[in-house]
Amino acid sequence: MTRSIQALHPCLLTLAAGLALGCHSTASAPSPQSQPAPQYFKVDPATAGTIHGSIHFTGKKPAAKLIDMSEDPACVEAHKGKAYDESLIIGPHGAVVNAFVYIEKGLEGKVFETPTRPVIIDQRGCWFRPRVLGIQVGQPLEVVNSDPVTHNIHPMPSMNHEWNHSQGPGDDPITRKFTKPEIMIPVKCNIHSWMHAFIGVLDHPYFATTGEDGSFTLPNLPPGTYTVAVWQEKLGTSRQQATVTPGNNTAVNFVFKGQ
Repeated sequence: MTRSIQALHPCLLTLAAGLALGCHSTASAPSPQSQPAPQYFKVDPATAGTIHGSIHFTGKKPAAKLIDMSEDPACVEAHKGKAYDESLIIGPHGAVVNAFVYIEKGLEGKVFETPTRPVIIDQRGCWFRPRVLGIQVGQPLEVVNSDPVTHNIHPMPSMNHEWNHSQGPGDDPITRKFTKPEIMIPVKCNIHSWMHAFIGVLDHPYFATTGEDGSFTLPNLPPGTYTVAVWQEKLGTSRQQATVTPGNNTAVNFVFKGQ
């Protein structure tokens, strides 16, 4: 009996090996599971409303501050010898220019589609244009240089990746994206110390920058109660609550008080 088992032992080994090989050859690796498509929030145009308003400044209007651009004759020439600080521009009737207005709270749980159209910041006249701008998370930011001199764009975020690039006259646009919401990202030019800009990055499309009349509009909002915030680089941040009802316009006005 012992001899027969020993005699069969190599065959058993061969059979076992064959079975193991057969099992191995027929096994397939698990296929990766596909990610479900994101469910973007769609605003019902029949019930959408609008928040609109204005930003004003009361008190003594700050004196214009002359900027020394003498280190770069081309910049001096662009302004015909005189350029003024733009950190706080007060327009007619106390309108605050370049204030950034956005929905701070009230959109939680809603996911909005990312625009593919780029937001453009131009280095023109030895300034960043616009000085204050908004962009959505993942939306392309396109940097161009319209000046005959070399500039450098250097965003300095806290939540996003910092980057720093020089751009000569006629160079191709630089394209970058921000991956996280952040209010506000300061931007400077390492070549021209007076050049500054600020970028607001949000995960929704409800933001605006005030123009010469200090006004803003946030259209196509779903009904709800929101915290509306306004940021200005010298005046700080102010907030108000606003309720949007179906199909209606809601006015929200801000006043910053000076000395």
